[in-house]
Amino acid sequence: MNMQAFGSADATAAGYKVDVSRGERVARVSSEWFSRPDDQRFLSLDELARSVRQRSDRSRTRVVDTASIQVEASRNDPERLLLMFPGSDAPVAPTHWSFGQLAAQATAPAAYLRQLPAPLAAINLQYGLSSSRSEHIKTLETVDDTDGRTQLRAVTGPDYGRIFDHELVEAVQRIAGNGTGDTRWKVPGVLDWSTGIYNPHVDISRDTTTLYASDRDVFLFLVDDLNPIEAGRLPDGSPDLFFRGFYCWNSEVSARTLGIASFYLRAVCQNRNLWGVEDFQEISIRHSKYAANRFAHEAAPALLNFANSSAQPFINGIRQARERIVARSDEDRSQFLKARGFSRSESARIIETVLAEEGRPPESIFDFVQGITALARTKTHQDVRLDLETRAKRLLDRVH
Repeated sequence: MNMQAFGSADATAAGYKVDVSRGERVARVSSEWFSRPDDQRFLSLDELARSVRQRSDRSRTRVVDTASIQVEASRNDPERLLLMFPGSDAPVAPTHWSFGQLAAQATAPAAYLRQLPAPLAAINLQYGLSSSRSEHIKTLETVDDTDGRTQLRAVTGPDYGRIFDHELVEAVQRIAGNGTGDTRWKVPGVLDWSTGIYNPHVDISRDTTTLYASDRDVFLFLVDDLNPIEAGRLPDGSPDLFFRGFYCWNSEVSARTLGIASFYLRAVCQNRNLWGVEDFQEISIRHSKYAANRFAHEAAPALLNFANSSAQPFINGIRQARERIVARSDEDRSQFLKARGFSRSESARIIETVLAEEGRPPESIFDFVQGITALARTKTHQDVRLDLETRAKRLLDRVH
């Protein structure tokens, strides 16, 4: 069986024929793409890094006692709350996010407080902060680059292990450059559903970019789609092509963990769904006390290792799964799936799917994995879909 990685010289203007009926569909990037307004979309890693680095340079952190915080309503804006911290000459204005965090410290319902006029909200919040047990909090304060005012962007526990957004972006830059094709890693192309051709040569625009940042987080998705990897053949004899990809995320204001996901995929569509995904791996790091050390010694090296690693182990795993015959009769197939917890109706659908796509019933581990992931794609409930995808992955991992 011919298994190889092609060089970028094999890339054509027409792109690559791919089979997205196989593997998993991952919608994480698509959900980011749908929800991001234009001011959160960046056209290069340089532009993104500059934005989050400058924001970090205008920021400071400190630990304060909740009982020492003074809450007041703005005289000039009756809808605006201001906070005075001990030792400060000027007030800070909480963002929507940090107001919710501060209200939680005061054991006050943030949604209710937001409905009140600022003077009443200030009285309630002040009472909560003053009457509850005194605790230390860590703040993240940033000077706004437009009006010079200081914003309170985050309120966390004193041991919160902050990893700034620029640290993750700069770690990605070390392997991906500008993310626009100056290295092998770039913003992805687009699948043409009418032809089944994946075109890696797509202009980066606000609509196609996969580099995002807001005042709460960053999210980046890049692929190596000019260097396709052949891992076996399709029923018509054409190569089964994959590309390497990864996405990562972080929040310096405690809105989410830091994480990195790496995988092999067959295509990315215009809505930024990932199609034909195999060998999905993910690590996440909570922003606990030693988060910065874990990022330096675990997450960043993992990203570097994946970027520089050979695709041969993945290719070998797919080859072994294709060659590992586990069922030669209908009874073998039913028993194989029954032993792995599939119901009679699920087993029938898995077998029918492989028969329709391959022109023969499933025989190898790879056949069954493809049938199970195809069944997963038909499930509307996420928990059910993830359970099936996990079982398929566990089955594939057995032959690696």
